[in-house]
Amino acid sequence: QVQVVESGGGMVQPGGSLRLSCTTSGIEFSRYAMGWWRQTPGKRREHVALITQNSTPNYSDSVRGRFLISRDSAKNTVYLQMNSLKPEDTAVYFCNGDRDVRAVIQGAFRTWGQGTEVTVSS
Repeated sequence: QVQVVESGGGMVQPGGSLRLSCTTSGIEFSRYAMGWWRQTPGKRREHVALITQNSTPNYSDSVRGRFLISRDSAKNTVYLQMNSLKPEDTAVYFCNGDRDVRAVIQGAFRTWGQGTEVTVSS
């Protein structure tokens, strides 16, 4: 099914910005709702944001107003622009998707990519 490669992670200071990229393959990109999740040691993956096939976004309360999700059909890529970063945003970030936006909300995928690590520290 969908194959993804996440990139763009790194180390930033609190208040800084970072843009993550999720390049997809093996799918008809326009038919898929896509989303971002994050995970820290000892915790389950937490849903961060999603974007529908029609580019309608939705965010978790913890990131709303700071993060922006977008998609570029020409590049089959989903982005997560992260602004005003906080130490609690530190995590490995994952991307995934499905034809059904409800499945994306649930996040019960059989497989995940390698993720990209984000560290926010002074």
